[in-house]
Amino acid sequence: MAEAKLQIQMLHDRVLVRISPEDGERRSSGGIVIPATAQVAKRLAWGDVLGVGGHVRTVKVGDRVLFNPEDQLEVEVQAQTYIVMRERDIHAVATEETEHGTGLYL
Repeated sequence: MAEAKLQIQMLHDRVLVRISPEDGERRSSGGIVIPATAQVAKRLAWGDVLGVGGHVRTVKVGDRVLFNPEDQLEVEVQAQTYIVMRERDIHAVATEETEHGTGLYL
């Protein structure tokens, strides 16, 4: 039997995010490899928005968002792990251009 594709519709103010793969191992400015399991301090993570609910106002599918992964709920769909969170738990949205001229450029 062939696998059916699931279509997931997020409800209310919920956002479905996939953690970016580059948030694993890091390198210090001196070239030292820091494993993903190293606990230095609480660290925010970047992720890609895959779905949004009907009451989400500032985030859209395809945006790159900054959030705290420790405070969120994980869900596994077809062997992939995703994060489900409320829109208010997102700290920042990365965009190509800034309209207001404030903030950081990554």
